Amino acid sequence: MSEIVTIQQLLGLSIILFTIGLVGVVTRRNLILVLLSLELMLSAANLAFVSFAYIQGDLAGQIMVFFVMIVAAAEVTVGLAIALLLSRKTGKINADEVRALKW
Repeated sequence: MSEIVTIQQLLGLSIILFTIGLVGVVTRRNLILVLLSLELMLSAANLAFVSFAYIQGDLAGQIMVFFVMIVAAAEVTVGLAIALLLSRKTGKINADEVRALKW
């Protein structure tokens, strides 16, 4: 028996993933975990875009996913570079210490 996944189920999953990512961004202090939480939030947005594109039979949502993936790749590149520089300078990767740095 094949069951059809409804838009409500897909959007519910997207909301749950986005909420988990948002809680991770707000509560975590480790820069790597904050970046992972941001990636989870972007993946939740991608799931919502693809869900709406599938239901409407339009490719616009799937095209938007490629742009979100490009932004996610740029965010990871810059974020990991900052984390690497921070770990070299202080020996720790703590988001609170970024504010204390005087460049």
